[in-house]
Amino acid sequence: MNQNTFLGLIEQSIRNHWEMPAMSDFQGKTFHYKDFAREIDRLHDYFKAAGIQRGDKISICGKNSARWAISFFATLSYGAVAVSILHEFDKASVQFIVDHSDSRMLFVDESIWNEIDKKTIPKVETVFSLENFLLLKSASDKLRQFDTDAPAYFAEKYEKGFFVNDIVFRTDKPEELAVINYTSGTTSSPKGVMLPYRSLWSNTKFANDNLWFIHPGDNIVCMLPMAHAYGLAFEILNSISMGCHIHFLGKTPSPQVLIEMFSKVKPKLVLAVPLIIEKIVNRNVLPKLQQGATKTLVKIPLLNSVVHSKVRSSMTGFFGGELVEVVIGGAALNPDVEKFLRKIRFPYTVGYGMTECGPLISYAYWTKYKERSCGKVVDRMEVKIDSDEPRNIVGEILARGSNLMLGYYKNEEATKEAFTEDGWLKTGDLGTMDSDGFIFIRGRNKNMILGPSGQNIYPEEIEEKINSSPFVGESLAISEDQKIIALIVPDREALKESGLTDQDMNTLFQKVITEVNNQLPSYSKIASFRLQEEEFEKTPKRSIRRFKYV
Repeated sequence: MNQNTFLGLIEQSIRNHWEMPAMSDFQGKTFHYKDFAREIDRLHDYFKAAGIQRGDKISICGKNSARWAISFFATLSYGAVAVSILHEFDKASVQFIVDHSDSRMLFVDESIWNEIDKKTIPKVETVFSLENFLLLKSASDKLRQFDTDAPAYFAEKYEKGFFVNDIVFRTDKPEELAVINYTSGTTSSPKGVMLPYRSLWSNTKFANDNLWFIHPGDNIVCMLPMAHAYGLAFEILNSISMGCHIHFLGKTPSPQVLIEMFSKVKPKLVLAVPLIIEKIVNRNVLPKLQQGATKTLVKIPLLNSVVHSKVRSSMTGFFGGELVEVVIGGAALNPDVEKFLRKIRFPYTVGYGMTECGPLISYAYWTKYKERSCGKVVDRMEVKIDSDEPRNIVGEILARGSNLMLGYYKNEEATKEAFTEDGWLKTGDLGTMDSDGFIFIRGRNKNMILGPSGQNIYPEEIEEKINSSPFVGESLAISEDQKIIALIVPDREALKESGLTDQDMNTLFQKVITEVNNQLPSYSKIASFRLQEEEFEKTPKRSIRRFKYV
């Protein structure tokens, strides 16, 4: 068993943690590592009966669950390629991806399967339910017969039990294709990111080496979508490789659901997107600090630290009380929220990555993390800034190394565009890098607005300031007739709680814009704003689909 291969890491962990719990569904079944291994073995027999060959594509589309993870590891350990599809994609996108990826088999939530137009996915021969591994469709007489005989077959196969030495995983090769992850739904130029085994191994190995506070048996809450590289790599691959116990939410992570789960599970590590942390701070913490005696206490230097300590422990209490670190990814954290978290010494850090790197590019443990950065370049990766003075002058962030993708599936043109001639990945992000290797992101290359006199305006920096108001749910800064316009989605809940009426709204948001403009240079001041009724359309990683509004 080779610890320098991805499947070697996983197999070793299953053997070492055989009797320990591996995965539990919310208010559902728990699978121990030995059950996990046996379920994988069962699926291998089904793959064989279905005539699945090495390199064949198997799509997985459903809510986070133990069976999602079992399907994924069974696919890879058999030698097939997993195509992970976000269950929140619309029906047309799911159909398109299943077909474009040439998938022969599909694991799917039954509610999604019932919606799919079967004629749009002619290459799919076999379909399994992710609820119970029930065979929903089969084009093979051999597989249907095997399924009928399965209870008797497995009763005989496992008559004496299923033991550590019954595990049969193959040896993967570094450049071999492991996963295809589509970064968005139906488009004219589909981008199925091809991640090789070296990328899975390198990301998992980095987490093993750097999350030193995680031990076998520790609890992890899985709330990010597993069909997204960030959630898959650090809530699933790393957890299984370290013998942790994963708890699947299986439902929308509302504050109430999270409080219940965190208090039961008490995780040491939480992976989150900025939105969750910002809502906790803006809704649950800051309002309390601005009331009565607390307001006065915060201003007294010596008592200040006592108040900060209380606030910190109430926040770690929200996460179950045993928190060592919150890792924030997917987007930048609001500067005001970040300042506040620094002040109370809350253990958070911001990482940076993209699907094309499976996903890691940079990270730093919270005590070493630098404010407003997104961490330090990780092991086995290199980063350079495409600018004459990388420390001071903003340029495109370029990356290369072991985590890097092979390219986009069946899209040579997009693959060619993604790389420089000498093999660096063009991230499309703009930033600087200091002498210690810490990356500071300024914005997206394609989002940058050119000011009236040629100045570079980064809309993200304006939006961060607007979003720091507790009455703003989200915002976009766009350019119209060479003027900056703010599109604002109000936080209806916060408005309701404060008793503000619709009549007050214009005055309130005009005040917000005035305050923001006081912090901006003259060339990037906001000329006017428009309130939006509905929240902005999002990508899988909850970024706003800007092109729809620009």
